[in-house]
Amino acid sequence: MTKYRWQASALVLVAFMLGCNEFMVVGVISDIASSLHVTVATAGYLVTLYAIAYAAGTPVITILTNRFGRYPLLMVLMVIFLIGNTWSGFAGSYGTFVISRLLSALVAGSIEAMIIVFANAIAPRNKRAMLISWLAAGFSIAAVVGVPVGTAISTAYSWHAAFHMISILSLLTCIVLAISLPRGMKHVSGGIKDQLVLLTDRRVYLGAVLVLFSAAAMYAFYTYIRPLLTTGLGFSLQALNWLLVVIGIMSILGNRLSGTVAERHGLKTMPKFYVADIILFLLMPLALTNAWTGYALLLVLMLIISVVNSPIQVHFLDVAEEDYPTATAFASSLNAIFFNIGISLGSATAAVSLSHLGLRQLGWGGLLFAGLALITAVILNRAIAVHHEENALEN
Repeated sequence: MTKYRWQASALVLVAFMLGCNEFMVVGVISDIASSLHVTVATAGYLVTLYAIAYAAGTPVITILTNRFGRYPLLMVLMVIFLIGNTWSGFAGSYGTFVISRLLSALVAGSIEAMIIVFANAIAPRNKRAMLISWLAAGFSIAAVVGVPVGTAISTAYSWHAAFHMISILSLLTCIVLAISLPRGMKHVSGGIKDQLVLLTDRRVYLGAVLVLFSAAAMYAFYTYIRPLLTTGLGFSLQALNWLLVVIGIMSILGNRLSGTVAERHGLKTMPKFYVADIILFLLMPLALTNAWTGYALLLVLMLIISVVNSPIQVHFLDVAEEDYPTATAFASSLNAIFFNIGISLGSATAAVSLSHLGLRQLGWGGLLFAGLALITAVILNRAIAVHHEENALEN
């Protein structure tokens, strides 16, 4: 059990490291723009480019590297990530910084897929969902702890030092992984066609759509969480960091709730959560007329809106292990791929809503996507039930 705890801790540390690398740019964007002599708007494209590279590179790299052993593959990807992040820390021009960020983004998604594969392999069956939820929590912890620390380092020294901090963390993580993870983990390799066939399964592509709509529902309002808290609800800039920390803590608790739901009920209870999301989005315009009712509503939303993460990840792994064993790694990457696509869709919707309806009306976009997620969840559960019935008849 002690060995498992070390392994699990190492995997969560990887998730935390990836989260710090991805999110920290948001906190130091102004410092980067000033240092590299570009506008804040131009520096802001770094976030978009990272998400695009992450979503595009993850399936390509995961599929093309499927024939390699899991342990050496993860270590090689970690070294590439370390090189990319270190390069970012020493970047002296905007172009160089963009290239280094793209290098990190291209392998980050595949690293995430690999740690999920390892989590699925090393965890006892009754602890698998909870470990996967902790991996998701690692990203939330990075947003709550890593981003403010990175911002503080950037303010006290420079944004370069903040990236050097992540490089040190990455190096330590590589060492812990090298010591703790099993080297000879078995896997079934397959060609590109053997893996892509996973997407033809109704249970899988419906699950991918569910992830997309869930992420879009969240980012339809979360994209503008800072102006929502300050301009919309009237909180001071001095209180902003603490308010965001509490929101981050709610997100971490939501990930823990996600693991509990995955262990006990799986996807069966997800429609109830989407109904709750819909009710909250309907109440949002009214709640946002008061600072504390609006903030309370946002906290509840952050607690329940990502509950799907662990149940859907376990679902993808179960389908792959049962019917598509050559596509297990690819199945592990689907959540990250479609979540990032959902982020793009949700943030674009938020921008349109903000332009045409105003800050306090952002909930209507979330309502649309939560409704679509509810319909998709119901259809997905029916598809799973039909599959089980067909298997029972065959046996």
